[in-house]
Amino acid sequence: MIVIGIDPGIANTGFGVVRTSGERMVALDGGVIEVPSDLSPEQRLVRLHDSLGELIRWHEPKAMAIEELFFGKNVGSAQSVGEARGVTLLAAARHAVPCFDYTPQAVKKAVCGSGSADKEQVQRMVAGLLGLPEPPTPDHAADAFAVAICHAGTAGPRNAVSHFGRPRAGTRSALARRQRLAG
Repeated sequence: MIVIGIDPGIANTGFGVVRTSGERMVALDGGVIEVPSDLSPEQRLVRLHDSLGELIRWHEPKAMAIEELFFGKNVGSAQSVGEARGVTLLAAARHAVPCFDYTPQAVKKAVCGSGSADKEQVQRMVAGLLGLPEPPTPDHAADAFAVAICHAGTAGPRNAVSHFGRPRAGTRSALARRQRLAG
């Protein structure tokens, strides 16, 4: 199964594409979609949407895992991230890819065993779980890989905060079988 993890942002959206086969998990692709700040807000969102659509067409994921928004004190930043998240959901919906939300704590717990792990610990664990020679950078890419691992691993969609869309035919039964074996 191929899962794409997304860490949404208006300027930098992290992505991590992971394939699972039995107990084995490997990284297929990962990085950051950078959108120039000199573009208008609507053009930045179009660029993000187009880039996500290209990734989805290329990798044909069976699911998209998205890190849930963390609302801090910066309302403007939260709004921009929310817009990027909306465009991410739209890109997935246009390609019939079901989406699953995970809290940062659930992602950290699935990857590191603790919901309070720091960024460096998450990066090191992502590298270890995916057999990468070095921790992925920047942290947006590492976070995207981590949310993909959270979904693809034993935590699976049962720990998702929410689920958008319908799985493609056969996805649910295969996932349910794997969860029974893992759980």
